[in-house]
Amino acid sequence: MAADAKQQQAAVAPSAAWMTVKPFVNGGASGMLATCVIQPIDMVKVKIQLGEGSAATVTKKMLANEGIGSFYKGLSAGLLRQATYTTARFGSFRVLTNKALEANEGKPLPLVQKAFIGLAAGAIGASVGSPSDLALIRMQADSTLPAAQRCNYKNAFHALYRIVADEGVLALWKGAGPTVVRAMSLNMGMLASYDQSVELFRDKFGAGELSTVLGASAVSGFFASACSLPFDYVKTQIQKMQPDANGKYPYTGSLDCVMKTLKSGGPFKFYAGFPVYCVRIAPHVMLTWMFLNQIQKFEKDMGL
Repeated sequence: MAADAKQQQAAVAPSAAWMTVKPFVNGGASGMLATCVIQPIDMVKVKIQLGEGSAATVTKKMLANEGIGSFYKGLSAGLLRQATYTTARFGSFRVLTNKALEANEGKPLPLVQKAFIGLAAGAIGASVGSPSDLALIRMQADSTLPAAQRCNYKNAFHALYRIVADEGVLALWKGAGPTVVRAMSLNMGMLASYDQSVELFRDKFGAGELSTVLGASAVSGFFASACSLPFDYVKTQIQKMQPDANGKYPYTGSLDCVMKTLKSGGPFKFYAGFPVYCVRIAPHVMLTWMFLNQIQKFEKDMGL
């Protein structure tokens, strides 16, 4: 009897371990799949923020100068970012939500509590994913530099190596402050609004599964974009800056960037490229949720 009990415990242990890591694995996998589709739009968005013109101008210039492959520069860094950042934020959000539901005796959580959980999940994810996010920005911005200043990164790991070799290990977290704040704002808008919208579409409107996922994803994408773009703008400016001939950087920090941007372009400068950013964020959010939903359905059908 004792041997049978031990065998049963051994059989249950892998399942328990899988249930623990499943939110992290599923979140990272869905984010990586969505990134493969969205990468070209993200590339255009970054170039707009770097001052290269409108979406149409940037697209024509990229096609004329570098071809279709230029839209996928930084893909390896984008995938690495999802494997770290999205894995951590989705997993931690679901774990924290489940803990909160237990404490709330299974009753639906209020929006405010979901928002705070989203903020926490965003901070955790950004802290883990900041180096890969920096590598992504550097790879995307490299082609905008004069030929003599380009690093010509081969992939995300080469970019990380060059950053460490040229600037030190701590440089991997350059811009980590605005990265974390941006991630907190994005996840507050994305994760909290998605769960709230699912309840609205499913319980109040009686929508089907597909309509619920699509509708909630669209709402989630809009709020993620609106909440995070100003912080994304500052983060991009900080991460892509390079010292001039005298070794001086254009900004001393995030606050300096905010003040100089307000002085030169006013508050709307922070929303430069909002249509493209929204078009990039919303589909990525929708695809991430849809991939995640399909992964979860597959696991359920397979009894995983």
